[in-house]
Amino acid sequence: MRKILLLIGLLFSFAGFAQQTDTDAVVKAFKTANADEVARYFDDYIDLKFLDKDEVKNMGRNQATIALKNFFEENNIKGFDKSSDREIGNTLYITGKLTSTGKAYNVTVMLKAKAGKHQIITMRIN
Repeated sequence: MRKILLLIGLLFSFAGFAQQTDTDAVVKAFKTANADEVARYFDDYIDLKFLDKDEVKNMGRNQATIALKNFFEENNIKGFDKSSDREIGNTLYITGKLTSTGKAYNVTVMLKAKAGKHQIITMRIN
């Protein structure tokens, strides 16, 4: 019985570690201020909102990558400071600030588990 409980405990530990690794990888991608690196974590379709613009639902990965590159270039994004992350079910939320020269933009990212890893399904930049 102890072996079974130990095995179950180890499985839960490894599952939590894998989810934390996904979060760390996404945060690291944002810190590089490289839109292509961030886009590697996009799902096939994402909901994307920038500053004072309307939210675009179900934007394709390629189009979202181009939009994010444009935002990074236009606003001279230099890095990212994570404020928090949390998990609810198989959904992860990451909040933080994209930093640029003299400005910071609030970011909220929602990731959903798909095919064994978390992928970005929603991104809002205010």
